Amino acid sequence: MSWKVRLGLLASAIIAALFAWAAIARYTAPVSNTSLSRFDAIIVLGTSADRDGNPTPQQLARVNEAVREYELGVAPRLIFTGGATRANFVEADVMARTAKAEGIPESAIFEERQATDTIQNACYSTRIMKSHGWHSAELISAAEHLPRAGLIFERMPIEWRIHAAPPITPGSGSGIFSSAWEMVKTVRYLVWARQMERCEP
Repeated sequence: MSWKVRLGLLASAIIAALFAWAAIARYTAPVSNTSLSRFDAIIVLGTSADRDGNPTPQQLARVNEAVREYELGVAPRLIFTGGATRANFVEADVMARTAKAEGIPESAIFEERQATDTIQNACYSTRIMKSHGWHSAELISAAEHLPRAGLIFERMPIEWRIHAAPPITPGSGSGIFSSAWEMVKTVRYLVWARQMERCEP
């Protein structure tokens, strides 16, 4: 074989190994570090609004589930985390506005408006919790996002469990593309971001 073929095979093997590592990490990712069923807060992880600043179906699913959990008494407050990642609309603002429209009192809503990725979501929302003396949280996001979120939150000094937001309607989940993209982001987290994008909560 020529050196180009060998190089291509080596690159393919490395890529396959990285994705296998990510798949195993996601499969074994923690879902909780506590047996609590009631928490100090519900943290809703951000995702982009649409180009007009309205909640997307994915965003609406997360807010709806957070409202439902709040009404069930899982936690007395909601923390929406997410900065401006598209068209300058702050994710936390859009989600907070939606929650208020669904009847959540303003006194129960807290916003983290700076985070641009899940590492920052975890770090900055944990800072809010520490500043108020809160120690436990339920994390709400899309099902395909939560394994990576679990890998990230296991480094945070709080008690937590994950909770998936179901799609708004059957079959309207984020789909194969989002699941594949989450796999790519997991590879990036394991290889790069875990070491290089550290954040002190």
